[in-house]
Amino acid sequence: MTDTGGAGLFLSFEGIDGAGKSSHIEALAEALRGAGRRVVLTREPGGTPLAERLRELALHEAMDPLTEALLMFAARRDHLATVIEPALARGDVVLCDRFTDATFAYQGGGRGFDLGVLGQLERWVQSVQALPAGRLRQPDLTLWFDLAPEVAAQRLAAARVPDRFEAQPLEFFRRVAAGYAQRQAGDPGRFARIEADQPREAVRAQALAAVQARGWLA
Repeated sequence: MTDTGGAGLFLSFEGIDGAGKSSHIEALAEALRGAGRRVVLTREPGGTPLAERLRELALHEAMDPLTEALLMFAARRDHLATVIEPALARGDVVLCDRFTDATFAYQGGGRGFDLGVLGQLERWVQSVQALPAGRLRQPDLTLWFDLAPEVAAQRLAAARVPDRFEAQPLEFFRRVAAGYAQRQAGDPGRFARIEADQPREAVRAQALAAVQARGWLA
């Protein structure tokens, strides 16, 4: 893919808890700013005042899988309308810590929720005026930080007090990892798989190389 010049770009960062993706977002933002791009850093669930309140509910309050999925997509719709779409219209680069792939991985794979229902919610929420009818807003590139759940669990054990997702058993994260693999298999051209069980600098180099391969960085 060639350089997009001043066109907006949407990149998402995905992976199971403990994969280390969040620590590499700022490095990519610095590289893009160095190339003259305006960068918006954001996250899901969250990214707006309303979506952040919904995030707190989703991470800390007990609820059934449908309620959880609806909260995720409600937060996503507000995030798209308030932050992502305006930034893309300005020609900015949006770097988002998780997007819809996480919902399919966590609520679909981890919780075992109906993928057909998630797909319908995806179609409703991600249909935006800036795109032709039938097309959904998806990231231009998804950096998937792939890490064995056993390794991720070891990392999380030494981290902060876990939220409702981080506290799940190992088998849950195995299902989440399988959910990510399924999403990647369904849209391989959008994904760049990052081997996250590497030293920090090697992981960072992979992420930068994936963006460079699209012609978005020198």
